[in-house]
Amino acid sequence: MTVLNSSALAGKVVLISGGTQGVGAAAARTAALAGAEAVVVTGRRPEIATALIDELTASGTQARVLKADISDVAQAIGSVDATIAEFGRIDCVVNAAGFTERGTLLNTTPEMLEQHVAVNLRAPFFIMQAAVRDMLDRKAHGTIVNVLSISARTGAPILAPYAASKGGLTSLTRNAAHAHRFDGIRINGLNIGWTSTEGEDLTQRRFHDAGDDWLEQAGDRLPAGRLGDPDEIADMIVYLLSDGSGVVTGSIIDWDQTVIGGEG
Repeated sequence: MTVLNSSALAGKVVLISGGTQGVGAAAARTAALAGAEAVVVTGRRPEIATALIDELTASGTQARVLKADISDVAQAIGSVDATIAEFGRIDCVVNAAGFTERGTLLNTTPEMLEQHVAVNLRAPFFIMQAAVRDMLDRKAHGTIVNVLSISARTGAPILAPYAASKGGLTSLTRNAAHAHRFDGIRINGLNIGWTSTEGEDLTQRRFHDAGDDWLEQAGDRLPAGRLGDPDEIADMIVYLLSDGSGVVTGSIIDWDQTVIGGEG
């Protein structure tokens, strides 16, 4: 990974939902290397983050992992409350947790749609709500980055509930940014494309009978010859969290190697 500025997040308290693996974990590492005072990650299985927490601590950051199933609103808000209780504030939020299940318009059940909305839309809504309230109470500036998906623009037919929930989060990102632009709170989003993560490996094997060489085969079909890398995405996340991104707010950045609207 690279860090644009080793003090880009100096003194900041950062909360990352879904930060125990994948893009969230990469963002945690990069935030620590960028000088964050504290990095708090959440996940349903905190035990898998032991090595990550050790790594963050070794870089000089106060690191914590919170067990939280953010599909439960109380636990989502609780992750914010716990961070504030320990560190006195929240300066930066990354909503990186995501739920992806295969479903089309025709076979998606109400329960499946509810799961997507609970994790991909409702949880970020209330995490942002709680964090922004803290920022406003302290009359402090802050930054939020929502990890979205290029699927929010259309998405494959088998990703109907996922696309719908991420599309909702895209609109929420812009709405919240607009609402708090005069409060010094900047909120942006990344529409990430196909990315090489632990979760994607499980998804490919579970739903598509992928073999051990699926990653190489997938890369052969892509312009860059590979999938996106979590560390590269983490660099952009930290950039958007930092003062280096200036006045930018309400922006939705496509982080993908496909060009929307292009053909051939």
